[in-house]
Amino acid sequence: MIERLKNKSILYIFTLITMFLSISDALAQCPMCRAAAEQNLASGGAAARGLNNGILYLLVTPYLIVGIIGVIWYYRYRKNQRLTIEDILNS
Repeated sequence: MIERLKNKSILYIFTLITMFLSISDALAQCPMCRAAAEQNLASGGAAARGLNNGILYLLVTPYLIVGIIGVIWYYRYRKNQRLTIEDILNS
């Protein structure tokens, strides 16, 4: 059981690392913002890169929050399961 959980964890971690390494820069902007950013970039500014990074951070934040809540819930659930099994064994 522990070995199977360990293998799944390794698979999940490998999948996440692969996903993060294969992400290319996304141009996630509305057409008006994109035009303003391209004009700024053409005139030597760096606002377009900052705008793209800000959009990507806003995209990732909800997934991180849900992931953290999921991990906390999982470990609390596992702790309660262990306590229940120990109570049964001690009775």
